[in-house]
Amino acid sequence: MKKGFDNKLYVKLQSEKIKERIQKFDKLYLEFGGKLFDDYHAARVLPGFELDSKINMLLELKEQAEIIFCINADDIERNKIRADYGITYDMDLLRLIDSMKELGLTVNSVVITLYKGQNGALNFKKKLERRNIKTYIHTPTKGYPTDVDVIVSEEGYGANPYIETEKPLVVVTAPGPCSGKLATCLSQLYHEHKRGIKAGYAKFETFPVWDLPLKHPVNIAYEAATADLKDVNMIDNFHLEKYGILAVNYNRDLQVFPVLKNILNKITGEDIYYSPTDMGVNMIGSCIINNEAVEKAASDEIIRRYYNAMTDYRLGLVDEETPKRIKVLMNELKISDKDRPVIKACLNKAKEKDTHVVALELPSGKIITGKQTELLSPVSSVILNAIKELTKIPDEVYLLAPNVLEPILKLKGNDQIHNYYLNLQEVLIALSICSVTNPIIDKALQNLQKLRHCEAHASYIVTNGDLNILRNLKINLTCEPEFYSNHLYE
Repeated sequence: MKKGFDNKLYVKLQSEKIKERIQKFDKLYLEFGGKLFDDYHAARVLPGFELDSKINMLLELKEQAEIIFCINADDIERNKIRADYGITYDMDLLRLIDSMKELGLTVNSVVITLYKGQNGALNFKKKLERRNIKTYIHTPTKGYPTDVDVIVSEEGYGANPYIETEKPLVVVTAPGPCSGKLATCLSQLYHEHKRGIKAGYAKFETFPVWDLPLKHPVNIAYEAATADLKDVNMIDNFHLEKYGILAVNYNRDLQVFPVLKNILNKITGEDIYYSPTDMGVNMIGSCIINNEAVEKAASDEIIRRYYNAMTDYRLGLVDEETPKRIKVLMNELKISDKDRPVIKACLNKAKEKDTHVVALELPSGKIITGKQTELLSPVSSVILNAIKELTKIPDEVYLLAPNVLEPILKLKGNDQIHNYYLNLQEVLIALSICSVTNPIIDKALQNLQKLRHCEAHASYIVTNGDLNILRNLKINLTCEPEFYSNHLYE
């Protein structure tokens, strides 16, 4: 894939922009949207965007910054999953805290937001506090969003505990969206101004990109990624009216801006911003160096999002409107599943063999397929076939002999309902053991890293072990919205 984004320039410009904003206040609360680590969406739609770019930017500001994490009490209670890792938001929060501390960044505390008596949230608070992590509880803000006088009072933001901070930049972030970051920032502004500290607010939101066209595929890809939240990109009418400049924002920010402007005025005594775009510090648009490559990558991401939404609908995770919304976006850009070659290859092979199949596109563009066998799952088959191809091992040569795999399969057992096959984790363990005495297998395993960011498609919904390993390998998988079998428990 062609490079379309200058990551080094992005880290430089973004850091400079934040430093400029810090200079305007005694203390800046920066609402940090998107993923701090591993922003795979950004990496997929902006070829050249590095997964650690936001962290590198924060490391530039290391001496000035400390971090507050927010997590929605409802997300804890219902065990909400972060899709790209397959772990719950509360577990992802622990992972993020560990990662920040290892990098030497200062973690101030965790705020559990929108607390309404959820037992899971209280248990999580105890877990954090017993690990010496300061944890605060914020309840829904009284009067929000209509009664500004109540919101900006001791009954509103004043009812939340004050979080003591020391550094001029306080980054407020979360494992995912709708985590109460904005309310946490504004609550802190209220308390800071009561104490005579000139604190300010700004927003670092990766998408949508304000200085790209409204219908640019990168901005449309953001709509596809948030289709379940019903986010819609719109022209920032406040920015247009004030400055005569077209800028893109999204519906939730535009809807809340008049309220937010009044709240900020009530807290600070002045108008700081005149549009949602004013609040942002986003330099992504200035770092795109190949628009054609970026548009292609973003279009591919929209197709992936459509298939993921179709799968989620089949699994009961989203409503029917979510994939429909993405399909409308695809039609708008005149893209279809025909633009994703692995889909056609997968479905043709599945029809030909009358069994489940996974197709994978190698970096060279060649498409490899793997089918269900007596011993292997389709995912196991395609990965074995792919690393054989990369290692130039002839097709007729076994990478793992059946007499190695059969004892593992026998140990798993069979019953009258299920036929068990070896999943990818089991196959990789077998390969790792055999690689000790077989240098060819060792070389094949080293080629696994070449599958990072490759495209794949399955003729069925890949779940459990196989799905998790594919995520770890960073393979971009989509699935047909069809169950593996008619069994309710798989």
